[in-house]
Amino acid sequence: MAMTVRNEPFRAAVIQASAVPTDSAASAAKAAALIAEAGAGGARLAVFPEAFIGGYPKGASFGTPVGMRKPEGRADYARYFDQAVTLGGPEVAAVREAAGATGMVVVIGIIERAGSTLYCTALIIDGAVGAIAHHRKLMPTGAERLIWGFGDGSTLPVVETALGQVGAVICWENYMPMMRMAMYAQGVTLYCAPTADDRDGWAASMRHVALEGRCHVLSACQFIRRGDYPGDYDCALGDDPDTILLRGGSMIVGPLGEVLAGPDYAGETILYADIDPGEIPRARYDFDVAGHYARPDVFRLEVDTRARPPVAFRGDN
Repeated sequence: MAMTVRNEPFRAAVIQASAVPTDSAASAAKAAALIAEAGAGGARLAVFPEAFIGGYPKGASFGTPVGMRKPEGRADYARYFDQAVTLGGPEVAAVREAAGATGMVVVIGIIERAGSTLYCTALIIDGAVGAIAHHRKLMPTGAERLIWGFGDGSTLPVVETALGQVGAVICWENYMPMMRMAMYAQGVTLYCAPTADDRDGWAASMRHVALEGRCHVLSACQFIRRGDYPGDYDCALGDDPDTILLRGGSMIVGPLGEVLAGPDYAGETILYADIDPGEIPRARYDFDVAGHYARPDVFRLEVDTRARPPVAFRGDN
């Protein structure tokens, strides 16, 4: 049965908050409370930052100079591994329950454990129908490649919801033109960007994506201090508990590049904006990057959406 997509305006929220980096159960409980708060504020869509459950290890090196792996770094990784969550685990269940209780669509970043590998993953949860989809970050950035595996094309969903077409692109994946094009080609209208990038230039990038894709863009980044991490956390930015490790910058942008909320660098907050789905066809009237403004006779992108396991077992059964 096809989903009925409503065209009435609705309220959206981006959640700018600190996770509990070494306690994923506490992070999930905080996420559930924030979902309830956003729902009480009238939001029907809530977007959380990258790695909100499982933790973003800002400033950590995991004891890995080039050509070396220090024992203390292995111990740091083991602790980080223990805080990662599974898709069927209680932490994800708590978020799903909160989304279901409010009927909201929730996008949230987690550190997913699959076997002995961790993935930076974004969940898309439709609380109204109980559905869940996930996207594993295709290209971890810089030193993230030491601790996270690479996603493949099998987790690039754009999910049809009553609010519109929801997709998630994580942090510097937003700088991959072909990744963005894969989202546009799936008709994304609610482009969610969980991130750990709090630089001034990020806001310009989000406005560009909105203009390029003619979609609403919702970007969420944590606001978190050194003091939110344990005292023995190995942090290249020092040990002053007041040091801000991630300063937020969350924002919501309309499909013609107009800033609807944020960017906010002041502290933990929930940013709200009213989203009008009717703006999408008006914005795409003169520019549809995966439609009438494309030139498939000159440029064509092929996306391999098959799962790519390293070992494939084949047999008669």
